[in-house]
Amino acid sequence: MPKYQSDVTVFLEKLKAAKPDLEQGQQAGRALLWDKEPTTPEDQRRLKAAKLKQRAYVYSNE
Repeated sequence: MPKYQSDVTVFLEKLKAAKPDLEQGQQAGRALLWDKEPTTPEDQRRLKAAKLKQRAYVYSNE
């Protein structure tokens, strides 16, 4: 008896077979947007000092 595979699994396997470089492109995009080097304590201090304090009611013209 053959093992059951969902429609999504079959679709993904066909997609990966048709585009073998797809996963590498996804990893490159993730590295570009999400995988960042951890910030140093000095960088964190500078970022905190650079932030502006927000008013209690931001929609007020006063």
